[in-house]
Amino acid sequence: MALLNGNSWEECNLSGQKLKSLPRDLFTQARRVDLQRNKLKWVTGISRFTHLTKLNLSRNKIIEFPQEMRNLHRLEMLYMNHNNIRAIPEGVFPHLSRLKFLKLSNNRLANLPSDINQCTGITYLDFSRNCLQNIQPLVGLPKLKELLVEKNQLTELPSQLFQNRSCELTVCKATGNPLRCPPEEVCAGGVMDIQSYFCQMEEEPNTRSAWTVKTMFLGSSMAGKSTLCRSLRQGKPVAVAPQDRTEGIEISQLYAQEVRFLFWDFAGQEEYYLTHHVFITPRALVILTFDLASYSIVDPQSFKDQVWFWINNIQLRVPDSVVLLVGTHCDQCRDQEEVMEKKKDIEEKVRVMLANRKTVLKHQKKNLEENMDVSLFMDQLDELDCLLESNLKVLDLVTVDCTKTEDIAKLKGHILTCIQSESVFVCSESILPKSYEAVEQSIHSLSMKKIPKHGVILLEELGDLILDRVKLSRESLHSMLRFLLRYLHRIGVIVWYEDISVLSDRVFIQPSFLISMFKTIVRHDLVQQLDGLSRDLLLQEGALVKQKFTWVSDLKYRGILHNAAMRILVRRELEKLIVGDDDLVGEVVGSKREEGIVLTLLQHFEVCLPTLVSSHLNPQAPEFIPGEKQWESPREAKRDPDGACLFPIYLKDDLIVCNKWGEDRQDDLNVHVYFLPEIPHGFFHRVIIKTCSLYQTHWVGREQCLLCCGNRLTLVRQKDTDGDPFIEIRCRRPEKGEEFRQSWDLILAVMSKLFVLSKQWPGLTQQVHTPCPERGCPHYFTWRDWQELSSTDFFNIVKEEKLVCQGGHTRRSELIFPKVPMLK
Repeated sequence: MALLNGNSWEECNLSGQKLKSLPRDLFTQARRVDLQRNKLKWVTGISRFTHLTKLNLSRNKIIEFPQEMRNLHRLEMLYMNHNNIRAIPEGVFPHLSRLKFLKLSNNRLANLPSDINQCTGITYLDFSRNCLQNIQPLVGLPKLKELLVEKNQLTELPSQLFQNRSCELTVCKATGNPLRCPPEEVCAGGVMDIQSYFCQMEEEPNTRSAWTVKTMFLGSSMAGKSTLCRSLRQGKPVAVAPQDRTEGIEISQLYAQEVRFLFWDFAGQEEYYLTHHVFITPRALVILTFDLASYSIVDPQSFKDQVWFWINNIQLRVPDSVVLLVGTHCDQCRDQEEVMEKKKDIEEKVRVMLANRKTVLKHQKKNLEENMDVSLFMDQLDELDCLLESNLKVLDLVTVDCTKTEDIAKLKGHILTCIQSESVFVCSESILPKSYEAVEQSIHSLSMKKIPKHGVILLEELGDLILDRVKLSRESLHSMLRFLLRYLHRIGVIVWYEDISVLSDRVFIQPSFLISMFKTIVRHDLVQQLDGLSRDLLLQEGALVKQKFTWVSDLKYRGILHNAAMRILVRRELEKLIVGDDDLVGEVVGSKREEGIVLTLLQHFEVCLPTLVSSHLNPQAPEFIPGEKQWESPREAKRDPDGACLFPIYLKDDLIVCNKWGEDRQDDLNVHVYFLPEIPHGFFHRVIIKTCSLYQTHWVGREQCLLCCGNRLTLVRQKDTDGDPFIEIRCRRPEKGEEFRQSWDLILAVMSKLFVLSKQWPGLTQQVHTPCPERGCPHYFTWRDWQELSSTDFFNIVKEEKLVCQGGHTRRSELIFPKVPMLK
């Protein structure tokens, strides 16, 4: 606490003190009070602090918003985020005339008090991560500038918030809601896009409700996905021969009762899983298909391979999905009794699987809450709360005989019922002005006539073509077009990578074209494809036949695909689709001087890692002076388009890493990062890509990689102990005490990449442990919240010079946590 002005307490900091009630001796003249990270359930007596201008009550256990808060007439800033508040009483906010900043995120608010708009001085409101279904009470706040309502249950935003001419609102974040008016894609563009949307709605009262559902068919190879997808589209049984099975992803459409279904049929072979993540999006219907005839009740592996694997990965990637289980090949089962027996078994195992996941998360939460200082683990507890509240819906299993027309019709009707049921599928509807519909229709028309078959077009060129067909100003179209492209990208009509700077100026009107390019490189039979390249194709790239043998060998034994080979494969596929467009071919496949679209995307989505070429000459140096650091730039590196790319998925073993690293040592710096409930399929592949991109010198295996920085080696590998999979990071213990920081820097750099990568799987949470270095000791040291700490803060993670594990073993703290040792 800081004593100012002789006899008045200006600021009082009581954060992280495990307080369960307000201290009686707390000086009531304080202006700023910090009570975050305590155990407060009530703040009885807070009205005594009449001089308060700033109050922080975040990260406590407050259930009820205190009525006596109305007496804090001088309050300007109030933090009550990360509590358990379910309601705010009426009659509080009209008395807080000076309140400007209010943060109530991460609570359980279902409604807002009707008189909150009488708190006219508010400029900042954060209600994100609550349960709000309506924010109409916020209309009428004249000075509101920033509004955050992400991840609630809102289906509409009040138009009055954005249409008032005196409105000062400049920031509005509302993503993560089942919005229909305006659609989420409009909100992603910011306040100006939302205002433009509501203006269009006023000018064009004849709006339309668009029911478009991206429907993803997932399941193991030969499960009948393609047969089911094509039969639903045709309305009758359609046989698919084994040689015609899906490679990569196939896209098609179905219109039924004013609902447009966009079918995405994903290949089941393991090699294709890596690119599936690029196209799997939230708010989609997942039809999980499996072969009921080959399913075994008595073999646990059968359920794990055909059902559990897929549900688990869906839950990790899009935890609020709706999954419809469909059992195919019923005609090959012994009788109807067998079908019903398997249906009952699968539904029960799915129920147990989902319940067990909740149980594991609850136990983990309890373990964290039982720590001596729970305030150090609040971020991890918040993550667990979010996962416990996520609601993956797995619908009852539907059994289908794809040889019967009546079964196809029955399934189609069942899917429509699910889509139109709000209790099952939350808001697949979007309300759009008529002009939006006209622009979308013009894009569809252009794709059929004006745009080449490949469907790749510059954004500016697309806008010009649309202006020739619709009656809109260029300014109106510019705002509208970006929203529509986001919307069409989300539902799967087009692909537009707005966030990839080098590709944001291009639109892929035909997603199937892009997928065709992907599957030339990421496929189950790539070695055979390379081996079968003809001499004529090789000559187009200026390559010799003997080079092909090197390419095949490098892919088989090193997981490396040469860029020249990649260009030949993609060019061959392009020539099947396009005739005479040499410019596009060069743009897609690239050249020896620059990368093409395909290679850019594969690298962006961490499918492969490019080779790098160091640049030891510094063009910015004023003159050459031998030995001067300003002349050399060894850390600078550039991609080598004429080189090769590493695809860890094609690696077979970890021998090269094991040989280089040698034996583990008892005194290695060692960190285990656990991902609950488990490590997603393909996650470690991307870990390799991300971590190896940090350091130019590295060695890679299928489940291990070794990074080199100077004379320090850091090992990263995926392991499984007693059924708990984790990623281990090891570094040799430094010989000198002052070198500990450099070694921990390497470990923390890897951890930062792990954390960034984990954000792609919202159904994950992480924990970090350091195992006790004593040989044979099963105990470990748990890390406090670490994801958002800066590097400097990390080195203050503990103050003790020595730590003791539960087994009684004492170790220096720098062997356990990142801490700068005391230098003598």
